[in-house]
Amino acid sequence: MAAAVVCLDQVTKTLAVEQLAHHRVHLIGPFSLALSYNSGVAFSIGSGLTLPIILVAVVLILAVAWFGRGVPTMGGAIAIGMILGGAIGNLSDRLFRGHHGAVVDFLASTFWPTFNVADASIVCGSILLGLSLLVAGRAPRQGRGAS
Repeated sequence: MAAAVVCLDQVTKTLAVEQLAHHRVHLIGPFSLALSYNSGVAFSIGSGLTLPIILVAVVLILAVAWFGRGVPTMGGAIAIGMILGGAIGNLSDRLFRGHHGAVVDFLASTFWPTFNVADASIVCGSILLGLSLLVAGRAPRQGRGAS
């Protein structure tokens, strides 16, 4: 799952950089495709703090990968893959694209900051992980206390 998210994220960002450099594309209602660069984290918090953001991202990626080894459900494993893929996709932008440590964003709306596939994957994966852990916590436990 992580590899699929990284691939989709990087392909869509490359297309955005190539196709949206000089214009915005209106999709429907408040939604459009518009190229922007974010050197911060969510909502552009910490703009310009590239090195600390990279270091924190690496630590969080390692922590999520470590935690993901013990996720008890398939849904949880998929969610961990989505979170890891999104984090690695955005970290790749900071390290390998020539935008001074900024992440490529291109999914725009009038009511939410511009984001990308990696961002959406992190948010959706986090929600899925929370739901899968909640459901796993409520599942009946087999083999305990049975007499």
